[in-house]
Amino acid sequence: MPIPQRIGLGGGCHWCTEGVFVSLAGVVRVEQGWIASAPPHAAPSEAVIVHFDAEVISEDELIAVHLQTHAATSVHALRGKYRSAVYTFADQNADRYRSILRELAREYSEPLQTLVLPFRKFSASLPEHQDYYRSDPERPFCRRYITPKLNRLRHDRPELFFVNKQ
Repeated sequence: MPIPQRIGLGGGCHWCTEGVFVSLAGVVRVEQGWIASAPPHAAPSEAVIVHFDAEVISEDELIAVHLQTHAATSVHALRGKYRSAVYTFADQNADRYRSILRELAREYSEPLQTLVLPFRKFSASLPEHQDYYRSDPERPFCRRYITPKLNRLRHDRPELFFVNKQ
């Protein structure tokens, strides 16, 4: 098996973000917590690190799912806690991620608020919050927020849920 790649994604509640990405084919593991970047974005913000098999799911697909499953165009007061961002682990990925975002922005009527930022630090959330969706998808929070996102994705992009993409 190829060595998994990783990408950091932030934008909404990390419970929701983790619940979405652990459900996708090709995602090997999701770390949930807070990511800090370089100033002026050094304050930690809820986010996940997605470890994935690039032969099964691409960065383009992961970023597209990310934009579709959080308020990527919304300018709101909680952007400090819920910074819309794609975090790079290698400087050479920044231009590629910006290019992906420019291409995907054409699908939105409002400007994307999603930043491309360098990864600096990760702090995991508490153990009882890890794997929040899969541990009990019947929780009211999961039923209200995460399940509808997954249902919409399954409808719009069912190929992302199958291991053998054709």
